[in-house]
Amino acid sequence: MSRDPIPPIGGPDSRVDGVIPLPENVTRLSASRRAWNGVGVDVTDFHCAGRVVHRLPHETETRLSVVLEEVGGRCEPRLREDKPCAIAYTPRHMHFAPAGHESWGFSDDIRFVKDATLTFDLATLGERLGTDFDAAATATPRLRFSDDRLWTLVRLLADAVNDPDPSAQLYGDGLTAAIAARLFAGPTGRSPRRGDGLAPWQLRRVVEYLDAHLPRRVDLADLAALVDLSQSHFSRAFRASTGMAPYRWQLDARIRRAQALLLDNRSTLDQVAEATGFADAVHFGRTFRKFTGATPAAWRNDRKR
Repeated sequence: MSRDPIPPIGGPDSRVDGVIPLPENVTRLSASRRAWNGVGVDVTDFHCAGRVVHRLPHETETRLSVVLEEVGGRCEPRLREDKPCAIAYTPRHMHFAPAGHESWGFSDDIRFVKDATLTFDLATLGERLGTDFDAAATATPRLRFSDDRLWTLVRLLADAVNDPDPSAQLYGDGLTAAIAARLFAGPTGRSPRRGDGLAPWQLRRVVEYLDAHLPRRVDLADLAALVDLSQSHFSRAFRASTGMAPYRWQLDARIRRAQALLLDNRSTLDQVAEATGFADAVHFGRTFRKFTGATPAAWRNDRKR
């Protein structure tokens, strides 16, 4: 996909609109950036008016580029500017490039494209996940390949880039771990047997930590370090013990705390939302309804004495 080199943006979680200079026939773009777990995520909306071709950024980094939407034409990754891709077009396509490999994006006529580019710090990611990456998988370019499961994981991660909710940190940590495992984790990584859970003392320590830090943002790396496990081992063991992913447990705990606050009729919905880490009453109400099937106001009214 056509990408314009995006200059550094202030902070790990940020957004920029209308970056200049733009490639020829790119009329406008909006870009958002965030990092989880040794993985940088750039999500970019391109508005175009014809043929686009230019060199893709992040050449010094290992990266995965995923086309999430393409309207009015088709995107084509290339290893050389003037050499068309030999692999036939498929929907939901993506391409992988190792660090040091240049690549180009091309479209003969396109109107709108949304893509996500993930850049991987393999040393940091491998250490945190406690896994050995397959050397061939990390060193071999892959053009225009399709993987529905991987595409879906990246789309979910892209949707979380601008989510200010504290639970989005654990959510993104889990997604990046799953993406890395599917993309290039080798068979020698340390992993638990299916069904293995945390020891009682481990679960107690993690739950106490989560409770103490509600509703603030928590990193998956911090939870795993509490019980001396890799992130991938910890995530599977936590789910086996609780039936929930760590981010889901944290979000459920925030809703339960909100319910306790709602029983106190002196608290407004805005106050409850702020106390439980939601951006505003609208965001709080939407999430609360997903969990309980009722709006906060209706839930509280049903429980008035």
